[in-house]
Amino acid sequence: MIGYNKFDTEKYLLETLERIMKTKSDYKVLYVNVSKLKPKNRHPKFVKIITRLFDDLVAVADSTMYVLANGDFAILGKNITEKIVLEAVEKLRKGLVTDPIWVAHSSSEFTNLYDQDDFDRLIARLERMISDEDTIEGIVRRYPVDAGQIDAVKEHIDDINIVNMIKHQSVVRFENASSYKLLFEEFFVAVKDISKQFDQSVDLLGNKWLFLYLTQTLDKKTMYSFLFSEIVNRAPKISVNLNLTTIFQPEFTDFAKGLKDGGQTLVAEVQIMDILNNLNGYFEARELLHGQGHEILIDSASIEMLRAMNVDKLGADYIKIFWHGLMDEYENAEDVKQIISEIGEAKFILAKCLDEKALRWGFKNGIRAFQGPYVDALEVALIRAKCPNGKVCSAEDCLKRKRLIAGSIRNECAYKEFLEKRIG
Repeated sequence: MIGYNKFDTEKYLLETLERIMKTKSDYKVLYVNVSKLKPKNRHPKFVKIITRLFDDLVAVADSTMYVLANGDFAILGKNITEKIVLEAVEKLRKGLVTDPIWVAHSSSEFTNLYDQDDFDRLIARLERMISDEDTIEGIVRRYPVDAGQIDAVKEHIDDINIVNMIKHQSVVRFENASSYKLLFEEFFVAVKDISKQFDQSVDLLGNKWLFLYLTQTLDKKTMYSFLFSEIVNRAPKISVNLNLTTIFQPEFTDFAKGLKDGGQTLVAEVQIMDILNNLNGYFEARELLHGQGHEILIDSASIEMLRAMNVDKLGADYIKIFWHGLMDEYENAEDVKQIISEIGEAKFILAKCLDEKALRWGFKNGIRAFQGPYVDALEVALIRAKCPNGKVCSAEDCLKRKRLIAGSIRNECAYKEFLEKRIG
């Protein structure tokens, strides 16, 4: 089991900065001063929300995020520009408008951007933090996996039985507010479930590029696990999260052929950062999939990415955007609607939809396909309305059993055939 101690994240960042200072490079660090916020905005759960809002920056800037003991976090990368920083910080402005950090100061008070010439000041700051034992109670210490540990982590993942971890979740298309049908079902292994097999201090997503490498192992295990699925009534179209390189492996060829022989279409969901790192590989994979009668989806896109690059040239069948509560606050929303219209409204999926607010935003901007807890609740309501045990089992228990493909939790259901009832 790989684990770390208090302030190891700070120490690891210190060591990394010291190594970089010995070379000539264009690394920068964006330091986000969460510890300067009012106490209610420094709660561990809120810190987690803030870090997620900076995920787009991490992806665009090819960076690594370090969450520190006092709630602050640092993003280290080569492509961090002032423009990227300002766009990321603006996401938070309305949500934190009552905090003195916004009232009394500009957004620069919330963030500091250090270039290589300033690393000695940042190092001194980190050293003071360690010596003062500056922490927020409840912050889980997380330490990014580095290249030297990747083989050990990969071996550990090899030993994990993930059959009982694989979940599936519907993507539905709405014709109107009350009429909808299944578009496809996504099968995936949640990172949080894999993380439970490691010490809590291990941050598998801390270095997103190394995590992409790890997904090659997860992909093979996920595809193999389909052999043990207990689902009888399979959806005609399914999607699977895949590393781009997996599409060229023999295991994938067999997997895709088996689905096609069974009358199913596969949608390969590929991370946008994986695509940008290997454009030639993406186009080759797209043609390979289309030649086999399958489809490809650009996963984890964002409004910022749609504005910054011509996604339409990638020629994907679907583009998935993740909803978050600040999206309806975007200025110049009309340009978002125009971009979606030009690329093709039928290609877009809005995921992680928590409530009707997300659907209203999607409809307003031309999106009709949705995924997330709101859709899950609709499906569970349908199941419980028809299942003989619908009034006995809770909605939460029903959802847990429905989302799994096998295992003891799923087998707790007395009427498993109803778990496969689908919208539309």
